[in-house]
Amino acid sequence: MTTEEDPIIAEEAIVEDATVEEAAVEAHPDLSRPQKRMLKRLYNARTVPILVDDRAFLTYRDAARYLLSLPAEPREAAYAVMKAHVKDKAR
Repeated sequence: MTTEEDPIIAEEAIVEDATVEEAAVEAHPDLSRPQKRMLKRLYNARTVPILVDDRAFLTYRDAARYLLSLPAEPREAAYAVMKAHVKDKAR
């Protein structure tokens, strides 16, 4: 029986893949714990994407993956843009 024939096996495979990706992002040492917490708070139940470097981010996972793909200085700049979005919405 293949995963195409058994939807339960297919669903478990998807959940396992997502868990592995999330664990890799969580374990990456380049994002500090406060940065991860702020990103999770920012992207929790978001319905309007945040634009950074002409890219739209709607989920924590997408934002974290993008930040981790950048070198140190551009990462800090992109994080600052995301953080500024939080400050703008608080006013």
